[in-house]
Amino acid sequence: MYLGYCIIPFFTWLVTGCAKFTINCARERRLAFDLIGYGGMPSNHSAIVSSVAALVAFREGVNHPAFGVALGVAYIVMLDANSLRRQVGKQAEAIQLLAKQGAKQTPENFPVLRKRMGHSRLEILAGMVVGIGCAYCIHRLLG
Repeated sequence: MYLGYCIIPFFTWLVTGCAKFTINCARERRLAFDLIGYGGMPSNHSAIVSSVAALVAFREGVNHPAFGVALGVAYIVMLDANSLRRQVGKQAEAIQLLAKQGAKQTPENFPVLRKRMGHSRLEILAGMVVGIGCAYCIHRLLG
């Protein structure tokens, strides 16, 4: 078994998470631990699935059935990151607005919902680039 398939998801997650944290800290001009999680630049989900698909392409070739499966999974994950999860974020905003407007109780009785859930196309593209780059590095390193 090729060890790269076991390493690539974790390695890509680590690289993307560090990049996202660094970008968030630079944007906010502080240590932005509160922004760790879903959403942001680059897309972690897109990076991970792209890295697996790219590694399959590098190792097995684009004509291998496993590449087709990996590409299909990557497409579904990236589509979800762009559309479904963005809608969840919009719903969170609407729920919080309704809670604030109609609250007869104090606002601290309502849980704060995370508004930033999905990704823009640019964040997804950046995730793809990071994922493919990570796959290339692991492929070259492990041969």
